[in-house]
Amino acid sequence: MTRLSYHPVTDARLRTSAICLTVDCGSRDDPEERGGLAHLLEHLLMTTPTVNGTPFLDHVEHDGGKVTAETGLDRLRFTAQVAAEDTADTVERLVDAVLRPRFDADTLRTERAVVVNELAGGDADPVEAAQHAVLDALFPDHPLGRPVGGTPAGITGTDLADLRAHHAEVFARRRAALVVVGPETPDAPGHGAEPALVRPPTPLGPPRHAEPIWPDTFGWLCLGARSPAAGDRRRPAFDLLTHLLGTSSASLLFRELRGVLGLGHSFETWDRGYGEAGAWRVLVGVEPGTAPRVVQAVTDVLDRVARGAVAPAALAATVRRVGTGLLLDAEDPARLARTTADRVLDGAADWSVDDELDRLRAVTADEVADAAAHVREELLAVVRPEGSR
Repeated sequence: MTRLSYHPVTDARLRTSAICLTVDCGSRDDPEERGGLAHLLEHLLMTTPTVNGTPFLDHVEHDGGKVTAETGLDRLRFTAQVAAEDTADTVERLVDAVLRPRFDADTLRTERAVVVNELAGGDADPVEAAQHAVLDALFPDHPLGRPVGGTPAGITGTDLADLRAHHAEVFARRRAALVVVGPETPDAPGHGAEPALVRPPTPLGPPRHAEPIWPDTFGWLCLGARSPAAGDRRRPAFDLLTHLLGTSSASLLFRELRGVLGLGHSFETWDRGYGEAGAWRVLVGVEPGTAPRVVQAVTDVLDRVARGAVAPAALAATVRRVGTGLLLDAEDPARLARTTADRVLDGAADWSVDDELDRLRAVTADEVADAAAHVREELLAVVRPEGSR
């Protein structure tokens, strides 16, 4: 597989273009003692002056476009939205900024301080703390359990030599998917025809189950279980399970938490597939004394699904909700570009929304029940902040 693959999506109805470049390299690939290098790299690739003397971020936003950059466990994603006439130039500049950077000490100094401040804000946020804690419990002593943003020590210890070496030896050699969605799409950029460096898998040990110390004040409970890896054929069943227990007022968990227990706090359910495994999670805001009831509610719903007690109409309605969500996302150029890039890196070279809809509709009730039984068996809980013993 070549390093950079190009995937144009033409839609003549559009007057703007969305460009997404996703690289199969994330926080899990940070060198030892340099946790946060990927996060810092994400900032620098958008803010370091390019060959034209202007940072990519500044160039796009000067003309009214939008730029987003995200660090994930196993990927870095860069997305730009621009006027259609600026597409070809933006693609060229984005590829240059991400794959041929010109790091400098002044930009590093500035962005290092920005990232350290971001980490301080994250540390003070119990929502982020709970999400970090559940990944650490699901993947103890494994790269997937590392904090995505890194650590202050890792950030401050990273210098120009570290960045240049990691970019040249790892980041720029990994697979990358470039997706352009617009009324007209440019020719493929002349870069990345060399073979890609494939990330070797890291063996997984068992998850770490520990009894939570329930909070004395309002806190955030995160329940999690391992799920299939990215590209695994079982993932559509876990996707449907996520929505059966999702935030829609029609979901089984919504009805249990709101209608039966009367809990009014927000919650979120999501699932992500990574290289060796995925992570299925539920995050719920809890008042003192309610966390055990929420855990019981989630396990009761999972038990019902695992026993096959979900009515066929409820499963069919969930398939319809998920399918409608896919169609809505497909009509948002930026979301379509990001999803296409992710699916390509997951191994679906010719991915389309219709193919994904077909896979969802092919999922059986038994496969969803098996997914629920798997999650129920492996489910663990963490809470932040923790209470006093």
